[in-house]
Amino acid sequence: MKFDSVVLGGGIVGVSVAVHLQKRGRAVALVDRKAPGNETSFGNAGLIQREGVYPYAFPRDFGTLLRYARNRSPDVRYHNDAILEIAPFLWRYWHYSQPARHAAIARAYATLIEHCVSEHRALAQEAGADGLLRRSGWIKIFRSAAKQDQELRQVEKWRREFGVEFEALDAARLNRMEPDLDRSLLGGLHYTAADSVSDPNALVSAYARYFEQLGGRVLQGDATTLQDAWTVQTEAGPIEAGSAVVALGPWSNDITTRLGYRLPLAVKRGYHMHYASMAGARLNHPVLDVESGFLLAPMARGIRLTTGVELAHRDAPKTPVQLAAVEPVARTLFPLDQRIDAEPWMGRRPCTPDMMPIIGPAPRHRNLWFAFGHAHHGLTLGAVTGRLLAEMITGEAPLVDPRPFRADRF
Repeated sequence: MKFDSVVLGGGIVGVSVAVHLQKRGRAVALVDRKAPGNETSFGNAGLIQREGVYPYAFPRDFGTLLRYARNRSPDVRYHNDAILEIAPFLWRYWHYSQPARHAAIARAYATLIEHCVSEHRALAQEAGADGLLRRSGWIKIFRSAAKQDQELRQVEKWRREFGVEFEALDAARLNRMEPDLDRSLLGGLHYTAADSVSDPNALVSAYARYFEQLGGRVLQGDATTLQDAWTVQTEAGPIEAGSAVVALGPWSNDITTRLGYRLPLAVKRGYHMHYASMAGARLNHPVLDVESGFLLAPMARGIRLTTGVELAHRDAPKTPVQLAAVEPVARTLFPLDQRIDAEPWMGRRPCTPDMMPIIGPAPRHRNLWFAFGHAHHGLTLGAVTGRLLAEMITGEAPLVDPRPFRADRF
């Protein structure tokens, strides 16, 4: 079978690229080893973060670094056997997190963030998936005045620089919005321009069905069989395409390394578990306990508890110690009942040291394109990445300047 383009990777980024290419008249095949939306895109917090103009930086204050070094923090843990291998990446991550560099990165990154909600809303409407998006934002909650003041100062800065919209919540206002949360909380911060998703897997699946309705083909296959010119093996037999897109998230470097690229891609692993709510209890918004390092999100399956960062080898066995550490705290925040899932889910966030995704042409291969490295914002930036890369491939004027995201910046 022959196609104009083959997109490797069935997560939110790959599916969005495939949809936008198909909409532009290309004959597109989407290839992954599983059905769309069943890897990293399956288990995120479901946030489309319009406020996320500053990507998550490496801490630079000594107190936080010391706390993380002890490897007992609920928000960041690491595997001892992985630290030496990822130390060069962490060093570069720390370097790019210097405040002036981080601010420069934010100015480029914000050009994508600016369109994250509008592009998802447009694509969801076309795909008949409007009902999966909730336009009510999400909330950070605070247990200490010091943390509350710090976060408010930060978001005021974001508003001055980028027009970030928010509402500061005192305890009474927070209680009216979320009456079943712990009454001892001091307040919260409501990001009003963000959307959230009630089922991220269902959203990716809806986009994939829309892609098929447009005439695209979803095929199961082995992306690592990609060869120049471009061919890949699938369950339907070998396929050929005029161009190829690598959108495999944390597995992207399995292909790029074989093709001779040395892109600095690492993973931050994370876990989730679903819970029933106690009788009569309701959570209206995703809620981040910023001081305890976890997030609770109301999902179609139940209340999803997501953890922070685990630094480990990509394919190391699960070690959900963070989930065990934060679950008792989460139960004091909101009345969770029994666990729903048989075991914790684990995902892998693909990260670059400068905190920005790689979007654009491969430097040394004609008609090969990259779209990966979105870290914590894969869902957030999936739709806008799909549009941007499709515009680049088809020669349209791009929605935003793609140069900050080029692969040869490393």
